[in-house]
Amino acid sequence: MTLDTLFGEISAGKLKELNIILKTDVQGSIEPIRTSLERLTNEQVKVKIIHTGSGSVTESDVMLAVASKGVIIAFNTGTESGADRQASLEKVDVRHYSVIYNIVEDVDKALKGMLEPTFREVITAHAEVRQVFRVARKDSIAGSFVRDGTIARSDTARVLRNDAVIAEGKIATLKRFQEDVREVATNFEGGIQIEGFDSFAMGDVIEFYRMERET
Repeated sequence: MTLDTLFGEISAGKLKELNIILKTDVQGSIEPIRTSLERLTNEQVKVKIIHTGSGSVTESDVMLAVASKGVIIAFNTGTESGADRQASLEKVDVRHYSVIYNIVEDVDKALKGMLEPTFREVITAHAEVRQVFRVARKDSIAGSFVRDGTIARSDTARVLRNDAVIAEGKIATLKRFQEDVREVATNFEGGIQIEGFDSFAMGDVIEFYRMERET
């Protein structure tokens, strides 16, 4: 089940409930989102939040979505690399948002068959910030170790601190030692700058992704 195919399932009489797994950055975000989504219930389909939690989307969240034929909504939080691989394999719809209104709007449009074709996030790598280098008054480079995947210069990055997203943007600089590079692979170190962000701290996790059109 995906939000893109939802209306077709409803129209065909195959779906009476939309099961949603909701993950947020902090516990306090859960109730307002849950309340807003459950209000979208109509005569054809019931919107049902079957699981909530704070922190990153995990493999167990993905497997619950598989078992329940549900979708996963992540608000201001990331997806663990194993969970992203599992979601891709099982074709689970995992959607990331930073604005509650956009969540409600997308689900409402999906219920009414008005949702435009979407692009899916594909997580490409995770890196841990181990050093922060100041190169100018307003610029710093995160000396980072790539824990999994391969960072591509064209990727978009989000910075997570204690599992909460604190920044998101395009890669401004990707370096190996002093050289600009197109990619940095697993178990290698690299220097990373993100457009519009200058507050890296040791221990931050940088999650990298690209967007692929849903088929």
